[in-house]
Amino acid sequence: MSLNDPNWGRGSRGPDGSRGGPGGNQGPPDLDELWRNFNRRLAELFGRRRGAGAPPPSGPTGWQFGGGAGLLILIVLAVWLASGFYVVQAGSRAVVLTFGRYSEQTDPGLHLRAPWPIQRHEIVNLEQVRSLEVGYRNNVRAKVLKESLMLTDDENIVDLQFAVQYTVKDARDYVFNVRKPDESAQQIAETAMREVIGKSKMDGILYENREEIAKRAATVMQQIHDRYGTGIAISTVTIQAAQPPEQVQAAFDDAVKAGQDRERQKNEGQAYANDVIPRARGAASRLLQEADGYKQRVIANAEGEASRFKQVLAEYSKAPAVTRERIYIETLQQILSSTNKILLDYRGQGNLLYLPLDKLMQSAGSPVEGAQPARPSPQEPAASEGGGPRSRESLRNRDRADR
Repeated sequence: MSLNDPNWGRGSRGPDGSRGGPGGNQGPPDLDELWRNFNRRLAELFGRRRGAGAPPPSGPTGWQFGGGAGLLILIVLAVWLASGFYVVQAGSRAVVLTFGRYSEQTDPGLHLRAPWPIQRHEIVNLEQVRSLEVGYRNNVRAKVLKESLMLTDDENIVDLQFAVQYTVKDARDYVFNVRKPDESAQQIAETAMREVIGKSKMDGILYENREEIAKRAATVMQQIHDRYGTGIAISTVTIQAAQPPEQVQAAFDDAVKAGQDRERQKNEGQAYANDVIPRARGAASRLLQEADGYKQRVIANAEGEASRFKQVLAEYSKAPAVTRERIYIETLQQILSSTNKILLDYRGQGNLLYLPLDKLMQSAGSPVEGAQPARPSPQEPAASEGGGPRSRESLRNRDRADR
């Protein structure tokens, strides 16, 4: 449109000269026109198209109005009934509620229920492993001291962070028995762990019994869940970190080092005892065995001597003189065989004679080569037998020469 047009800015005129173009002063929409457009679309939908050149329809009749409204109601009713179909995935269960009350529990697959607000359903995944964190969030360093600080049996405070994994074993209990099951599981986990920690020692929590404490806590958690009927099954409990509070960490480290030194000294003392005690026991056992052997030997010798004395006594009773002579000779033989010097005392004049048997035995055992042994003269035995002064003087001179 040219700017020189006198109608520029006033809107375009229709065939009847009325202003209907953009920019004109348009009033509210014409209801008759809207109704005619709606009837035309309905006629096209059901195949009742009006022929060419037919006059435009007049206002809606009662039948037309009722048919359109019924069609809308049918469409809405169909959509409402179709909302009752629902699908349950594998590993899940659906809890169907009728006016808010439990009705049934359905398995995986396609199911139909009454539409809302008559019935509704809630799907619970039974295979999903849920987890919760107590004492920290997402990272062990991001501690929540309100949850992590716990009191032990020996009146110490431990900073403990742990994680709990659980599954849903009963969808009905999980939905109905607890209003907020996940929050309840968090509180139950903290309560159970505090109970177990309150019955444990500090050293056991930090170094020795972490796995045992986790198992005991899992058992207590499951008992509480079963008591409340939450429908939750505890899978695992894992202790992520356990340490003293940061304010007393240095003092606790010193106490731990002192305890380690004490254990080291105890181990050294035990090692020394293990080395000394067995040797002392061995020496005592050896002495006992030697004493027992000596005892057996003495007893055996005594029994042998007694038996021999009895035998000698029996022989003595048969021939006393012969037995005495024989005992005398054997005794002298035993005595003389163990000595190498003999002193003889003659009763005649009381002179003491010395008989050097060791020299005689040595000379008899190693004679000089080529030398003939000296034979005693026949006068010497006679003189010795007579016991005269010449024989005694010669023996005395020989004794002096040997000395």
